[in-house]
Amino acid sequence: MYDQNLATGGSRLHAWSDSLLVDHAVFRVLWDNWAEVIPGKLYRSNHPTPSRLRAAAQRYGLKTLINLRGHRQCGSDALSREAAARLGLVHLDMAFESRGAPHRDRILRFAELYANLRTPALMHCKSGADRAGLAAGLAIMLEGGTAARALGQLSWRFGHFNRSRTGILDAFFLRYATEAEGRISFIDWVRGSYDEVALKRDFTASGVASFFTDTILRRE
Repeated sequence: MYDQNLATGGSRLHAWSDSLLVDHAVFRVLWDNWAEVIPGKLYRSNHPTPSRLRAAAQRYGLKTLINLRGHRQCGSDALSREAAARLGLVHLDMAFESRGAPHRDRILRFAELYANLRTPALMHCKSGADRAGLAAGLAIMLEGGTAARALGQLSWRFGHFNRSRTGILDAFFLRYATEAEGRISFIDWVRGSYDEVALKRDFTASGVASFFTDTILRRE
């Protein structure tokens, strides 16, 4: 397990090798999976390399980096934290799951974080497909958008496959659309009516699609 140490040349080389080879950043060097979520305010991507983060901060005037993976013992985490600090960005950890029913307490924590966010902000997970899509959808809902618009953030265009186990994220927004949209605000529904257990019970994934995302793509 990588120990987050960047104090020496050898440890920095270890961080880069861990990031590129173990955390698969070799595939993210040229592919950023970038998109604007809320114009001028919020962006999404896969886990940025330090150079990509620097370029994005300069181009978009970023103030905050939101890590949707949570604090991890890996080279990618250590390098992006260091890069954020050097750029003067606020670094926030907001871990989400990609294959489970979104937790009420985490959604409410994200809502609080979003209400107090220094913007423009960039949020990332590993591949920028599933957790970034969930968080982007939540941001759209918190801005008063529709479930249909939120679902647009969970798209094959970002590498998200709704027939796999990650499709439970789509099912979450669809559940709100079916149960409460137009009658109850999204955040009030989350607080008072959203049933994580029922969502998990009712969702069925395709085994083939799940094999592809979990084993071939090796998503978190």
